[in-house]
Amino acid sequence: MLVSVFIPAHNEAGNITPLLDKIACTFADHNLDGEVVLVDDGSTDGTAAEAAAGAARYPWLRVFTHRRRLGLTAAMKTGFRQVRGDVVVFLPADLESDPEEDVPKLLDKLAEGYDVVAGWRQGRREGKVVASTIYNFVSRRLFNVQAHDMNWIKAFRREVIDDLPLRSDWHRFILMIAADKGYKIAEVPTSYYPRQTGRSKYGFWRLPVSFLDVLVVKFLLTFSQKPMLFFGAIGSLFALTGLGIGLWLVYIWLATHTQQRPILLLAFVLILAGLLLFLVGFLAELVVSQGERIEAIEQRLRERGE
Repeated sequence: MLVSVFIPAHNEAGNITPLLDKIACTFADHNLDGEVVLVDDGSTDGTAAEAAAGAARYPWLRVFTHRRRLGLTAAMKTGFRQVRGDVVVFLPADLESDPEEDVPKLLDKLAEGYDVVAGWRQGRREGKVVASTIYNFVSRRLFNVQAHDMNWIKAFRREVIDDLPLRSDWHRFILMIAADKGYKIAEVPTSYYPRQTGRSKYGFWRLPVSFLDVLVVKFLLTFSQKPMLFFGAIGSLFALTGLGIGLWLVYIWLATHTQQRPILLLAFVLILAGLLLFLVGFLAELVVSQGERIEAIEQRLRERGE
């Protein structure tokens, strides 16, 4: 079984060489047939040179470079296209995870029959712990994924990687998307080591962005295959509210012979909005139907290619 270790890196000079040395020891100590795919995401320090030197030392290392920083999700897209292993292990380049400890833990848990295994950081004392705890708590409740650390190291079976739709900043939701697709999720406790070199690339500014992304992902996972459930429900609410207001106005006119033109206009607007939402729902159903046909064709083409 070939194990691919995927490492995204941005301005991690000083961490790349010891990280590769630790991975080399991991491969040797556990007799692993492995490769490393490192994506340099537009680094402006010595990361590229250090990675190139590592590739000269270790034949199992392949390096891919973005000309400018595109973000972790884009780095994942590049790396996941290039990995060749039956199992893919995602590690950070900052040495906050120790490959010699964590790679065997992830692989052993994966061998128990799981499709995705996430690490759960122990002993973390950063200032971002509170925000991370809230984020993970909300995610568990919204997506019913019983993991405590959604955005840490992971190991995947290859079929999971091939089945992951990744949009901008969706690297945070890999566990949720995989669970929604029916893959079996597990987690293992892992040690956490404070960064010794370089700076963290993530700050508190990403919290509002993460909140909006959570809503988008929740919406898509819930309604992407049945959009009429969303648009039809809101359309029905609008139309029935408008119809109710209209009937009430008819009663008022019959009882008092007075007209309420602004409210009558509101009733017409609500009914029209409800009908338009129903129309949008039907169009969305057609889009989903065509998407499913395209996905079936792509699946057949992949099977023929295999």
